[in-house]
Amino acid sequence: MGLDIKNYWVLNIFGFEVWITETIVNTWIIMLILIILAIIVRVKLRSFKDIPAGLQNIIEAAIEFFDNFATGTLGEKLSYITPWYFMVFAFILSSSLFSVFGLRAPTADFATTLALALASFVLMLFMGFKHQKGRYLKTFFEPHPIFFPLNLIGELAKPVSLSFRLFGNMLSGTIILTLYYSLTPIFVQIGIPSLLHAVFDVVFGALQTYIFVIISLMYVRNAADQ
Repeated sequence: MGLDIKNYWVLNIFGFEVWITETIVNTWIIMLILIILAIIVRVKLRSFKDIPAGLQNIIEAAIEFFDNFATGTLGEKLSYITPWYFMVFAFILSSSLFSVFGLRAPTADFATTLALALASFVLMLFMGFKHQKGRYLKTFFEPHPIFFPLNLIGELAKPVSLSFRLFGNMLSGTIILTLYYSLTPIFVQIGIPSLLHAVFDVVFGALQTYIFVIISLMYVRNAADQ
């Protein structure tokens, strides 16, 4: 694990350079693992029973927990977008958990967190115009049209703050762990790093995942219910 993001390949597509970085490769790895897990669960669903047990019990409990969490924040009217945020939750949490195995978290790269934040921002705008129509646009000019620039800046600040919050917290953990490995002798790199990974990758990672998702959900609900 290091502070620099490695660049593995440079592809030239129609005269444009496309860099295949460590972040992109790690994102592909996490996506592949999640897809494989999803396929396994889908296959297992065919043999699930009315009375859950074992793997079925774990899967149903996880899905029900997140569904209740998201629906409680969004409300029943917007509950149909819950699967999208379940995917976001699974990806961000997996990014943190796989750091335990030496895989640099994609969320420690601002490009990833900004992309996730912009996706939530676009969804927020879409849901606002879909459910509120002209009333949502009107909120940009309240309480007086003179406040439009401030209201616009306030809305544009949402994805920026959302992305920087996740990026900063994930990068700080990467920096601390990298410094520990770089500055300590080899005999103290057994045992103690496990505790550091448990704190920064597991605990802080889960906390930042929760914060990112719940703030995104609140942005969407506020836009749709204004």
